[in-house]
Amino acid sequence: MKTINFNNIIYVLGVSLLFESFFMLFPIFISYYFGEAHHFSLYLSFLITLVSGLAGYLFARKDFKVQPHIRQGFMTVTAVWLIMPLFGTLPYLLSHSIPRFVDAFFESVSGFTTTGSSILTHIEGLPKSILLWRAETHWIGGMGIIVLVIAVIPHFRIGAKSLLLSEGSLFGVDKFKPKFVEVAKRLWIIYFALTFIQVVLLKIAGMNLFDSVCHAFATVATGGFSTKDTSLAGYSPAIQYITTVFMFLAGINFSLHYLLIHGRFKSVFKNEELRAYTAIIIAVSLIIAFIILPQYSGFEEAFRLSVFQVVSIITATGFATADYASWSHMAKILMFIIMFIGASIGSTGGGIKVARWVVFFKTIKKLIRDKVVKNIVSEVKMNGKILGQNITFQVLAFIFLYLFTFLAGSVIMVALGNDPATSVSSVITTMGGIGPGFGNVGPVDNFYFMSNASKYYLDFSMIVGRLEIYPVISIFLPLFYKI
Repeated sequence: MKTINFNNIIYVLGVSLLFESFFMLFPIFISYYFGEAHHFSLYLSFLITLVSGLAGYLFARKDFKVQPHIRQGFMTVTAVWLIMPLFGTLPYLLSHSIPRFVDAFFESVSGFTTTGSSILTHIEGLPKSILLWRAETHWIGGMGIIVLVIAVIPHFRIGAKSLLLSEGSLFGVDKFKPKFVEVAKRLWIIYFALTFIQVVLLKIAGMNLFDSVCHAFATVATGGFSTKDTSLAGYSPAIQYITTVFMFLAGINFSLHYLLIHGRFKSVFKNEELRAYTAIIIAVSLIIAFIILPQYSGFEEAFRLSVFQVVSIITATGFATADYASWSHMAKILMFIIMFIGASIGSTGGGIKVARWVVFFKTIKKLIRDKVVKNIVSEVKMNGKILGQNITFQVLAFIFLYLFTFLAGSVIMVALGNDPATSVSSVITTMGGIGPGFGNVGPVDNFYFMSNASKYYLDFSMIVGRLEIYPVISIFLPLFYKI
């Protein structure tokens, strides 16, 4: 049996905390710039995180050993996604912006997992330094999950294929020729470039620089934390359209951005997941626009609000420009359905992911065809490549496990005293990293009213959904420790 090397976990945790402490410097600068009075609390947050990171790094670096097995990777990833939000509570707690730990931890987990669910009832009352920190947790978490998959885990030399498959990132990553570390660097460049471009466009469209940065961080990470109580509802149509476009781009497999930059347009536009992702957004947006048309002044407004909310939900960003919970039942049903679809594999978006659904329906089609048409062997293909039975089985198993985890979580939330509509909505929106849902956690509400037990379970749900179930669930299985 391959043992777990805890020094390796401590080493990676130390490096991760050093990375996190670096981002804590920017809120300190902002607090001075805007003349805020809680510099000491931000300094203390920075120092605690820095010292803890250094301690872990120095303690474990001498005993660091390569561990080429999946258990080590899963435990490391899960530990990182628990510890980083834990230290992320420090700016909230020490500044008294969010005085209760259960609430600060919920906000921090929601930020790092790019969920966007919030317990805050008056966002605009927070210091700008804390608003920046909220936005930064999105930006760190949005690219962080990709880095953990293709950079940190290969550092342990785990079989990349099996890990990427379990994370659902197998499709598209094979288009890269460089080594995985080089891939991670290039993805960071694309990620930064998208953020910078959106900041510039939002500023040109009339948003102030601070809000432009915070909203760009939240958009490209598909997070959803806004600096305003009404999210983006109070901004101009131009700003809403810009945000819609960048949410859409953030929901695309980042390998396609790389190919597009290098002029490989044919490979991009022939990608089946991208075509399905785009078709779903266009179709659902148009249908909802016609449904809600009587509620608004004209088709442009109805379509703008519709496409914004559809893209926001399918990419799991969670911004809002309208109270979609007040729309007709048919519109709400469509919105609920796309909560289960998700963005593209290899993107910063959450959910089950479009590629898995494409494989699912192709597999169903193959099974039906094999039953109806005898003596014909059909294959499941994705982007012209035959998918083996192992891949299709894992895709179907993931969808089943995702839906089972969702149903089990809904039952748990009901048992914790929440009404059924709120329970179902809160679980799917946290697992999918969406943010707002329906019921008492709709787009004009928040999660503050929930019990402590409910919030802690939803913390778990956010982490499970962001890491796509397997790494977290595996460590609770006795079989995991017998391998």
